[in-house]
Amino acid sequence: MKKYFFALAALVCLAYSGHSQNVRLNVYGNYVFNDHISSYYSSTSYFDGTVNGGFLWGGGLEFMLKQYYSAELAYLRLDTHVPINYYDYNAGRAKTANLDANLNYILLHLGRSVHVNDKVEPYGGIGLGVCIIDAKNPTQNTSGSVTKFAWDLRAGVNIWATESVGLKLQVQLLSAVQGAGGGLYFGTGGAGAGISTYSTMLQFAIGGGLTFRFGGHSSGQH
Repeated sequence: MKKYFFALAALVCLAYSGHSQNVRLNVYGNYVFNDHISSYYSSTSYFDGTVNGGFLWGGGLEFMLKQYYSAELAYLRLDTHVPINYYDYNAGRAKTANLDANLNYILLHLGRSVHVNDKVEPYGGIGLGVCIIDAKNPTQNTSGSVTKFAWDLRAGVNIWATESVGLKLQVQLLSAVQGAGGGLYFGTGGAGAGISTYSTMLQFAIGGGLTFRFGGHSSGQH
């Protein structure tokens, strides 16, 4: 997991040295709701299951590019289980499994904020990046990893307790395009005989976190 934090750690060091810039360190904690995934290609190539909800945590480093606009490099992680029904080519029959899955989102957020006053700052934006999915099928003792294109939408508000520390409240929609299915990482089939159909994951999250502001800032620009 260290490799996922490497880029963020490097940017944190830059944040402390960038006194002339408005830089923020954001810490996130959200609850993600269940997401149903399914795909049917044929009677011997299908799956149906649920990506269970859970605690989505992570952090990001946000740079204020100009008044009210920002760019943030963020890492988010969900450790969950995926109960699934599928057809096993090797066994020649339908099976069920409770997969162990780790979802690692690495996203570049582009945001826009609104200056209400020095305490309240609504914001919204879109993120683009990748989702690295590591999964294990304990039934077959198989595992794998795949990287998929990911995007998210979010909206929320920063409530500044002091000039440098604020509380974040937000809602978020995360998606890993064609992020579910395939014998590669769900372990639903043998080598060369995995499921060839896919299902896009769409996860709704609600929560927030904390934001820490470094460097100079002026009235009307946060």
